[in-house]
Amino acid sequence: MTANTSTPPPAPHGQAYRIVQGGARALSAGGLGVNAYIHATIADQYDAVSEGISQGDLFRIEAGLAALAALLVLVWWRTVSDAFAWLVSAGGLALLLLYAYVDVGTLGPIPNMYEPAWFDDKRLTVVAQGVTLVMSTFLLIGHSRRSRRLVTDVG
Repeated sequence: MTANTSTPPPAPHGQAYRIVQGGARALSAGGLGVNAYIHATIADQYDAVSEGISQGDLFRIEAGLAALAALLVLVWWRTVSDAFAWLVSAGGLALLLLYAYVDVGTLGPIPNMYEPAWFDDKRLTVVAQGVTLVMSTFLLIGHSRRSRRLVTDVG
């Protein structure tokens, strides 16, 4: 701080980091948007796969969660938004890979969603969820570092 101001000088590379953070938010939201779009558009093809709840309905739920996460990442720059985006992408990717490689069978009201075939929409969803997972991890690490820096500066 200087004698004439009461605010600390900006951190080195602060503006550059905010630009990188904005890019990470855009990529995270974009991945979530792709995930939401694909799940919403193919949901009706899976309505017949049903026990208590159809696979199509589960796809619609995934689409809604991904769309909400994308919106939050773009408009509410908070740790909870980035954590929600991370959970949606990690959960979706984990389930996609599980049901691609393991015949889990029916679990209560959840139908057997085993589908070992790989098609373009599934590949694109894996890429979109992977990008979102990496970008939201970066954003969460940034929140963690900033929190530690604030605690250190106050103490």
